Amino acid sequence: MRKATDTILVTGATGRQGGAVARELLARKHRVSALTRKPESEAAQALAKLGAKVSRGDFDDAASLEQALEGVWGVFAMQNTWEAGVEREEAQGKRLAEIAKAGGVQHFVYSSVASAHRRTGIPHFDNKWRVEETVRGLGFPSHVIIRPVFFMENFLSPWFKPGIDQGKLMIAIQPTTVLQMIAVQDIGKYGLLAFEKHGDLNGREIDVAGDARTMSETARILSEAASRTIRFERVPIAEVRKASEDYGTMLEWFDRVGYNVDIPGNATEYGIRPTTLQEWARRAAWA
Repeated sequence: MRKATDTILVTGATGRQGGAVARELLARKHRVSALTRKPESEAAQALAKLGAKVSRGDFDDAASLEQALEGVWGVFAMQNTWEAGVEREEAQGKRLAEIAKAGGVQHFVYSSVASAHRRTGIPHFDNKWRVEETVRGLGFPSHVIIRPVFFMENFLSPWFKPGIDQGKLMIAIQPTTVLQMIAVQDIGKYGLLAFEKHGDLNGREIDVAGDARTMSETARILSEAASRTIRFERVPIAEVRKASEDYGTMLEWFDRVGYNVDIPGNATEYGIRPTTLQEWARRAAWA
C-alpha cells in the first residue's frame, strides 16, 4: 500500500463505525473516500474538512457503487441491519464485495459481528457470517474481517438514552449476565490496523471488545459519569420480542452464551489498549 496515492473507500463513513475508521485513516494521512447517500450532510462535510473525498453511493444501487469504487485500492465495508433489515443487509454486503472484487480492489476489510462464526441462531449475526463467506470466497489479494461486540455508544441511542434520562438502564438480560462491549473509537483503531498491516493480517478474523460488565455494574458506572443515579431495570423479554424477534433472540443468547473475546490477549497481540466503559462514559454527553 502506498499511503500517498492508494485510496481507501470507507462505507458508513457518516455513521459510528465508518466514521471512526475514516478519522483514524485521515489522521494518519491516508487517502480516504467517504461513501454516503448524502454528501451534503453535516457529517459528510465534516469529513471533507478533515481531508476526505466525499463520494455519493447507495448499497442498493450497483451503478453508484461501481462509480465510487473506481480506482480504489482498499475498502472498509459495513452495513446496518437495523436500517436495512436482515435480508437486505446481507444482499448489500454481498453486492459491495462482489463489485469491489470485479473492480480490482486489492484489500477488503469487512466489519461483521463478534461470534458470527459460532452458529448463534441470531438472524443479524448469521447473515453477516454469510457475507463473510462471500468475502472469503471472492479471493481478494488480501482481506481482514473485524468482528465487534455490543457498542458502548448504544447507551446513547434511542434504545437506551430516553430511559437513562429517566434514571433507568432498561434491557432484557439477567442481572448476572456479563456483556462484552466496545467503544467505536477502538473499532476505528482496528480498522486502521487492518489497512496498515494488511499483509501481516491477511485472512485474519478478529473478534474485538474493550470491556465486560453486568448491567448493574454498567448502571453504576453511568451514574458516576452522569453525576446522577441510574438503576438497572430488567425488561421482560416478551416485551422485547413484540418489537423485534431478532433483538430478543440476541438478548437471550447473551444470557445463555455470550461473546467470548480475549480482551487482554488482543491488547497484547495487536497493541491496541482497550477503552474501558468507565473511560468511555466519562467522555460521553449525558446532559
